[in-house]
Amino acid sequence: MQNNGVTPSNRESVYFPNLNSLRFVAVLLVFVHHVQQLSFSFLPKEIMGKENAMIHSIGPLGVRLFFVLSGFLITYLLCVEKQRTSTINIKKFYIRRALRIWPLYYLTIILAFFILPLFPALYSHDDMSHTMHIKEILTPLSLYLVFLPNIVLYVSGIIPFISQTWSIGTEEQFYFIWPVLFKKIKNKYLLLSSIIVLYTIIRYTLAHLPANYTVNLLIFFWSAFPIDNMAIGGLFAVMIHDQDKISLTLKSIVFHKATQILTTILLIVSLVWGLIVPYFLFEYYSVLFGIIIVNLAANDRRLINIEFSFLKYLGKISYGLYMYHSLAIAITLSVMIHFNQTSNFILYPVALLLTILLSEISYTYFEQRFIKKKRKFSVVVSGDNVEEK
Repeated sequence: MQNNGVTPSNRESVYFPNLNSLRFVAVLLVFVHHVQQLSFSFLPKEIMGKENAMIHSIGPLGVRLFFVLSGFLITYLLCVEKQRTSTINIKKFYIRRALRIWPLYYLTIILAFFILPLFPALYSHDDMSHTMHIKEILTPLSLYLVFLPNIVLYVSGIIPFISQTWSIGTEEQFYFIWPVLFKKIKNKYLLLSSIIVLYTIIRYTLAHLPANYTVNLLIFFWSAFPIDNMAIGGLFAVMIHDQDKISLTLKSIVFHKATQILTTILLIVSLVWGLIVPYFLFEYYSVLFGIIIVNLAANDRRLINIEFSFLKYLGKISYGLYMYHSLAIAITLSVMIHFNQTSNFILYPVALLLTILLSEISYTYFEQRFIKKKRKFSVVVSGDNVEEK
């Protein structure tokens, strides 16, 4: 019988293998994408050559993998909490999320707005963001402070070193509504399916409204708030948690060897063909990611295993890897330019190692202080590999 990740005793923790390693894979996709982007900003185009279509695609896909994984984990833990306690403690949920997300998030905001602009060498030759007047930063700074970074790109453009936090804002908005919905609505399949359908209807409705600033802003925000990706992850979580007839039937299909093989082939073929993924196809990838996630996490007969100690550790510090990687890439590029070096054989490994170093220091000496406090508000005991972020 496949392992569904739940232990029968309320005292035992929820455990999923492979998920920390998968987190690192998601970060690595984003890292490669941003190395290419920043290289084009720092170095002459004739040196960098033509940007590869697949490289252009994998960054957004890495973020969507994070979204599906977050939806899966949060939904699963809420299902377990509801099963074990007959309710969901929303206050404790919010405190746990704040202690895990807010410290590093606000630290990077402080760095980007007030510290890093003092080092102009870190900025590309066509980026004058470090010279912005105080009045010019009030709007983006205010949006960042209230967790609306996913509309800053539309309102104020790119703020170096924190543009990646748009997805953190998306997840915080998701965290704000998710426990409330799960506490109030009993039929989880109906809830999650309705969210996916409603999100799609609103997206296409906005796309057909007469264009103006407000409509364009709403379209931009809605495309940067893909709650349907989280809901898809949530559907897979309900599937492996519940033991009703629908869930058992779906598990038998999703866990089948043929499904695993077909999913892997579809994903590889789509990437190798260099598909530049428009936003309306992200659901396709989210379903493939969901199938991969549940097989890695809860299928004893999984065909792929990535539960390696070094990948697990890198996944453990993945929040820092995600938040610091742009800074690490910029530092590496500025040093390379100083020494007249342009080789990717230097850029990629050095930038990655610097990202890991910054993340390790951050996790050990900063983030862990808050993670330890977060555990005091845990209702369901979860291992490191079931950390929601």
